[in-house]
Amino acid sequence: MVEKSHTSGGWPSVFEPFRTVGRHVADWFAPASEAAVDEASYRVVVELPGVEDKDIDVSVHDGVLTVKGEKRSSREEKGETWYFSERQYGAFSRSFRLPPDADEGAVSADLKDGVLTVSVAKSAPASPEAKRIEVRKG
Repeated sequence: MVEKSHTSGGWPSVFEPFRTVGRHVADWFAPASEAAVDEASYRVVVELPGVEDKDIDVSVHDGVLTVKGEKRSSREEKGETWYFSERQYGAFSRSFRLPPDADEGAVSADLKDGVLTVSVAKSAPASPEAKRIEVRKG
């Protein structure tokens, strides 16, 4: 005899929205970004309107570039009634796996007009010339 468990059948469809809510919340706070490459470096651009440089943390560890920060709200307006607000506030974090030839020691970050540009230099390529190995007599 095969018995249906509570994880199959009709009940899971009722709970499905709750299973994915964490991913949707993370997407809501994740800033838009793009990545590009040229001959000398990798570049990650992240849109951070309204975020101050002191509230941004950029780090590289074990081949992963991470941009963390927080958009803060400090508005106080008396006598005004808000019917809705589409502005976003809160902490965010985005991580990007770097290619093997990225030089973790050569990273720069610039914030201008709400756009953060992080550049990671490429490591110098290995010399294509053959290396002569001395043969020793044993």
